[in-house]
Amino acid sequence: MKNFVLALAFAALASSAFASGNHAGGHGEKMAVGEPGDKAKATQTIRVTMTETDDGKMLFTPAVFSVRKGQTVKIAIKNAGTVDHEFVLDQEDKILEHKKVMEKFPEMEHADANSIRLPAGQSGEIVWKFTSDGAFKFACLIPGHYEAGMHGDVTVAGK
Repeated sequence: MKNFVLALAFAALASSAFASGNHAGGHGEKMAVGEPGDKAKATQTIRVTMTETDDGKMLFTPAVFSVRKGQTVKIAIKNAGTVDHEFVLDQEDKILEHKKVMEKFPEMEHADANSIRLPAGQSGEIVWKFTSDGAFKFACLIPGHYEAGMHGDVTVAGK
């Protein structure tokens, strides 16, 4: 009986996580914000720092950047803070949807090309091709971080 209850709990947890998708939009759907890029074709590097302040704010610096439709960009990300942070790039509605999932499953790990989770002091990168124009978001979806100010805006201008 104990194994059955454990299996049932795991199945419920897994089905909720899988049904909600992942930071890439889930279920293989095409992303409006773009697609993984070829590092050799990157025409710009944007350096983003993730950190916390003494008064409890959590920030991306810069919190706003602009690119061109069709442009491939290397986003070099450094966690200069004292706790784990993540950088997730997507449409605002998808960001908010994933934020809700992360509130339920804060330790959920992701292996998506549009996101990266970094421990304190670590660096990483995302190479991204912006295929649509419009307004998009990036955010840290670890519970409490978004509310502490850890989100920003990306504007993608037509060619």
